[in-house]
Amino acid sequence: MCAKELKKTSRFTEVQAELERTGAALFVDKEGSENLYIRSPYTIQYIHSYAEDSPFFLGLAEGRIRGTRCTACQYTFATPRGHCQFCGEPTQWVDLPTKGKVHAWTTCHYGSEAFLKETPYNLVLVEFEGAKSLLLSRLKDCGEEDIYVGMPIEARFAQEPSYSITDLWFVPAPGSLKK
Repeated sequence: MCAKELKKTSRFTEVQAELERTGAALFVDKEGSENLYIRSPYTIQYIHSYAEDSPFFLGLAEGRIRGTRCTACQYTFATPRGHCQFCGEPTQWVDLPTKGKVHAWTTCHYGSEAFLKETPYNLVLVEFEGAKSLLLSRLKDCGEEDIYVGMPIEARFAQEPSYSITDLWFVPAPGSLKK
C-alpha cells in the first residue's frame, strides 16, 4: 500500500490551509520533527431539560415570546425566571410583544459553530413595551452601519422549530433603516 504524499510545512497557517483542503498535513517543527495533523469531526449529543423554562421555548415554536411577571410586585422579565429577583415571589408566564427596540448592540466577527455561517452577525439587547428587563437576540437583514439605539425591530420565528434560542431573531421594522 502506498501512502499519500503529504505537504510538509514549517508554517502553521499553511497547515491549517492544507487541513481545509485535504484533511491532513505535516508540520515540521524547529528540531526537524514531522508532526502529522488530521482533520477529524467531533460531535456530541446532549440530552437536557428546559424544566421550568419550557414554556419560553414552546412559545417560540408557536411564534410567541414568553416572559414572566412577578405575582407580587408585577416586575416583568423579558428573560424568564421562576421567582422575582427583587422580592423573591413566584412569577407567572405572560406573552411579550413581538415588536421592540434596540437598547444596545454589537457585531460578532467570531462565533461558535452554530453561527459560523452567519459570521459576522449582530446581537441586540431588545427592549419590550411593558417589560423591565432585556432579551439578547440576533438582528438580521441589516448591516452594522444600519443599527442604532432605539431602532424599531420585529421578531421572526423559525418555520421548523429546533426548540432553541435560535428559533427567534429580529429584523428592522419597516421604515426603520437609515437612508
